This record gives sequence, C-alpha cells and structure tokens, in this order.
Amino acid sequence: MTKQSFIRGTMILLAAGILNRILGFIPRITLPRVIGAEGIGIYHMGWPFLSVILTIITGGIPIAIAKLIAEAEAEQNETRIRSILRISLATTIALSILFTAACVAGASWITSHLLTDSRVYYTFLCMSPMIPIIGISAVYRGYFQGRQNMIPTATSQIMETLIRIVMVLVCSYVMIPYGIEYAAAGAMIGVLAGEIGGLVVLAIHFRYDKKTSPKVPNAHIGSTKGKGRLANFRRIMRIAVPITGSKLIGASSYLFESILIAQSLAIAGISTSLATAQYGALQGMIIPIILLPSALTMSLSVSLVPSLSEAAARKDMKTIHMRLHQSLRLALVTGAPFTVLMFVLAEPICTYMYNQPDVGVMLKMMAPIAIFIYFQAPLQSTLQALNKPGAALINTLIGSIVKLVLIYWLASKPEMGIHGAVFAINVNIVLVTLLHWNSVVRLLKFRMEGSDFGKIGAAMALSGLCSYFVMYTAWTSADWLRFVTSLIIGFLTYMMLITLFRLISLKDISRLMNMGKKMIR
Repeated sequence: MTKQSFIRGTMILLAAGILNRILGFIPRITLPRVIGAEGIGIYHMGWPFLSVILTIITGGIPIAIAKLIAEAEAEQNETRIRSILRISLATTIALSILFTAACVAGASWITSHLLTDSRVYYTFLCMSPMIPIIGISAVYRGYFQGRQNMIPTATSQIMETLIRIVMVLVCSYVMIPYGIEYAAAGAMIGVLAGEIGGLVVLAIHFRYDKKTSPKVPNAHIGSTKGKGRLANFRRIMRIAVPITGSKLIGASSYLFESILIAQSLAIAGISTSLATAQYGALQGMIIPIILLPSALTMSLSVSLVPSLSEAAARKDMKTIHMRLHQSLRLALVTGAPFTVLMFVLAEPICTYMYNQPDVGVMLKMMAPIAIFIYFQAPLQSTLQALNKPGAALINTLIGSIVKLVLIYWLASKPEMGIHGAVFAINVNIVLVTLLHWNSVVRLLKFRMEGSDFGKIGAAMALSGLCSYFVMYTAWTSADWLRFVTSLIIGFLTYMMLITLFRLISLKDISRLMNMGKKMIR
C-alpha cells in the first residue's frame, strides 16, 4: 500500500484533475459544434435527475468510508477496514439495482412530466446503467482515499476521461443523422463507456492492494463478527446520512433549478426549444468554464477529509488549523487569476471555445462569483471531516431555498430571462460559502489574516487591468494574438504580484516543481 502525505496526495489529485479538466474540454469544445446548443441542452437535461439518484446512493458513503478507514488505519485495525468496505459495497449495490430498475421503468413519464422535454427520453435511458457503475467506483475511491493513497483515484479519472473524449464524439457523430435527440443519447453512451473504463482501473488497483495489504489474523474474526458488522454499518450510516442529506439538498436544488428555469422561461414567453438551448449554454458551456480551476479545490477537499479526520482522532488542533489554512490559502491564490481572466476575456473565451460569443454575457456575470466556489469546497470538507455535516446541510438548504425563489421570481420576467437564473445561482454560491465560513470559524475559532485577502484583491485588480488593456487596445489587428497575449500578460502579472506580496515564495514554487518531478517518475 502506497500512502502519501497530505500535500503529496493533494498534488497527485491536482495533477490528475488538471489533466482531466484540460482533456475534458476537448469534447466540451467540439460537442456543441456537432449537436449545437439545443443538443447540449437535451444532453444535460437528464443530469439533474441522475444527480439526485447518485447523491442518494453515493452522497455520504465514500466520505464515511474515507473517514472511518483513516481512523482504522491509525489504529492498524485491518479487520475493521475490510468490514467497512464490504458493508459499503453491499449497501451501494443494493440501492443501485433498485434505482436503476425504477429509472428504466419510469423513463417515459419522467422525461415527459418532470424534465419538460420528451426528447430527453433516449438520453435518460442511456444514462441509467451508469448508476451502479458510478456507485461501485465511488466506494472504491473512498476506500483508497481513506488509505491516503490517491494514485488509484487519479489514474481511474484519467482513464475515464480519455475513453470519454473519444467515445462521446464518435457516438454522437454516428447518431447525428438520426436526429438531435439520438445524437445527445450517443454522447451519453460515450460517458457510460468512460465510467466503465474508470471502474476497471479501480478494480485492478484494488486487486493489487489486496495482495500487498497485511493479512488479517484469524483471531480477529471470532464470534463477534456479526456484531462488528452491525456496529460498522451504524458508524457508516451515522456519518453518511447527514452528508447525503446535505448533498441531496444541493442535488434536489439542481433538479428543481432545471425544472424551474424551463417553467420560468416559458412564463417569460420563451419557446421550449430556445429555453432548452439557453439551459444547454448555461450548464454545458458556462458552468464547465467556471469549474475548470476547481481541480485544485476538489483535490484539496478529497485529501482534507482523511487528513483532518486522522488529526481529529489524535486531538491535534494545530495540524487541523494548519491544513485548513493551507487549503483555503491555496484555493484563493490559485482561483483568483482565473476569476479575473474569465471576467475580462468572457466574450473572446466563448468565441474561441464554442463559437458562441453571445453566451459571454453569462460568463461575465458568473466570473466574479467563481472565487467563492473555489473557497467553498475546502470549508464543506472541513465540516464533514470534523463530524459537523448537519451544519453543512442547513447552510446548503438555506442557500437552495433562496436560489429557487429567486429563479422563479427573476427568470420569469421577460426582460431578464436566463440572466435572472444566473443571478439567482450567484446569490446561492455566495450565501452558502459565507454560511460555511461562519460555521467553521465558530467550530474551530479559526481565522485568516485580513491582509491575505487584501493582497489577493490587489493582485487580481492589477493583473485584470493589464489583461484588459492588452486585449482591448488596438496594437494589432489579429484578435487571436491580442487574446493569447492578454492571457499570458495577465497570468505573469498575477504571479509577479503574489510573489512580491509574499503570498507565495520562490521556495514554494521550487518545492512544487520538485514534487511534480517525483510524481512524474
């Protein structure tokens, strides 16, 4: 078993996350050109419903596994580790079979009544088999994360992405002559193929792990075996249920959001096909750009749960504060330049990526709020790792209620339309982040230096101004050259400023480069 430190594990996931995001944008850029914004809308319309189901099945179990296995590892209790894994797999498989059967049986009614566009039917059928595959993969990833071995998660994600890139484009292209709904279903078949590939990689890693893990002595498997399983099941559920509840609120909010946006746009007098296209532009084009830099914060969040759980088991508050401060500072420092460049260069980004300059307005609206997304993930993981998932649940519920009310109120106004929905989503992101921050501060008496926020704000403003002048000053007639130069100047200015402000040192950069070389080897 290869166990990594917190920083090294984070860097492994970060490297995989960045690679996945970059590779993942290949189909995101090309797919809208194959099936159009309306096809992207059909492709994405079934995801909110699937997201609710996957949250019920996998929402809290992987985090519970990671936390409990990390604690059992600290006690060197291999018997409990194996028991936790078996119970989690049995629970996940049983739920997956039940929900997959329900989805297939109810696909026609769900797509006609709940999803507001019956053309989603074939896409919905093609995504249903992903439920057990994603569920089992999530259990194995939780197991490896609890062991603080991030390599299986990273390699499985890369394999999944590589297969998906090829299959999504091939299947959608083959199906486009039969109609836009069949092309969207073909794209979903490509996603299914990627999930299968990722699960195969995890299974190979697990088989190797079983050979190298310590053997469990027979003395540990006595007459209390059944009682031990029940106790472990209760431990898993005690952690998983509140986390699932918290995530279910977010997933349900996502589902109601998609339904309410369609209903509100209809009230505003927008046709079903145009509403589907606008929803596809928001979910399939704008949100992926916004989430691109979150590869780091997601990596930090995954590594943070077992690391904080292990420190909490030792009652090591100093390590908890240090890890949290590292995570939040990294999230801010790395997310800030992307926030600035997405705002300044919103229209050219959408032009060169999707050939859709009109959707740049939505990107410009969401870009300033993106920094809150990157800051939110480590805060939520901290609450989960420290046995406060209930606080995260309440915070998410408050944000979701506010968002849904605002969507219905604003998106139904003809003068606002889809932009009203974007504004409501922004309010939700800011509100939930601030509530999570308040919960963490009260729980840990945690604080960050106000000067850090000031320095990052100054670096963002100055680098943004430099990027703006390079892009919108007519020093050359080649738009693409101004765009590329603006990106480079913006990043270089930001890096120079954060080094000058001592938010990051040359020693930090050197350490990261050395760590990267080791990971490559």
